[in-house]
Amino acid sequence: MNRFRMLAGRYMPGLLASVVVAVAAQSLASQYQAPVMLFALLLGMAMNFLSADGPCKPGIDLAARGVLRLGVALLGTRITLEQIAALGWEPVQLVVVSVIVTIVLSMLVARAMGFNVLFGLLSGGATAICGASAALALAAALPAHPGKERATLFTVIGVSALSTAAMIIYPMIVRAAGLDPVQAGVFLGGTIHDVAQVVGAGYSLSNETGDTATVVKLIRVAMLLPVILAATMITRARGGHESGQRPPLLPWFAVAFLVFAVLTSLGVVTPTLRQFGSGLSTWCLVTAIAALGMKIQLRELATVGIRPVLLMFGQTAFLAAWVLGLLWLGAR
Repeated sequence: MNRFRMLAGRYMPGLLASVVVAVAAQSLASQYQAPVMLFALLLGMAMNFLSADGPCKPGIDLAARGVLRLGVALLGTRITLEQIAALGWEPVQLVVVSVIVTIVLSMLVARAMGFNVLFGLLSGGATAICGASAALALAAALPAHPGKERATLFTVIGVSALSTAAMIIYPMIVRAAGLDPVQAGVFLGGTIHDVAQVVGAGYSLSNETGDTATVVKLIRVAMLLPVILAATMITRARGGHESGQRPPLLPWFAVAFLVFAVLTSLGVVTPTLRQFGSGLSTWCLVTAIAALGMKIQLRELATVGIRPVLLMFGQTAFLAAWVLGLLWLGAR
């Protein structure tokens, strides 16, 4: 009991601060119909004085690591094999190829532009898989390097802003290209970064498009596991994680992600539990990004320059053109 009180006293102030920022971000996002991750990040950055040495620092560090990993693990409750099988294997192949090509190309372009190749993996994974959630998951698996937290936060800002823009622009592209409802769903689900924006764009066209877009998006979320595995292998090859130790081939949150996905597919996880797990995952990720925001200084982000912006814009444009081209070739 004394140990529990000691741990609670050590971590509770920072955890509570992160949760309060997450609640405020959720309220603002609901009111203004904007990405909750972006609000959490900006509000967290405004409260960055809390991460200085003081009572809140240990809890903020815990939220940025442990709560983040729990949120990634619970993403597995959103996926079932039945959803994937109902759509057919063509969209699955399209998603797998698109994710691989986007990430590999992002890493090559990042190196050519003079960035750390891990920034290409981080931003490319966020673009190709599931936006801010993927950025946070990959950051948790990648090795420590100078500017890692700044790169993570910049990536979250970039994919959130680009995802919001895509939610508005991509339905117009769908109409201009003359895509049928299923093709439109595959395009929207295969290109827009964040789940919420995929849902918004898909159902703004039709229920069929929205349903298809949501399932395709979940297939992209499922790609998070092999990409985390690749990131962990890079970490092991480079000598370890922040602790200085070589991490396991699959970190615990990736294993938990897989377990939750299998249990959900088998029906062990009931619809009520799925809804709870999905909601809890969102809250964990929002709390984690709020904590990460508290750990960054505004002047650090001001020094990133225009090149990272161009890289992320290029990644987004490439993915949209790539998926649209594959759909066009498949329709011929």
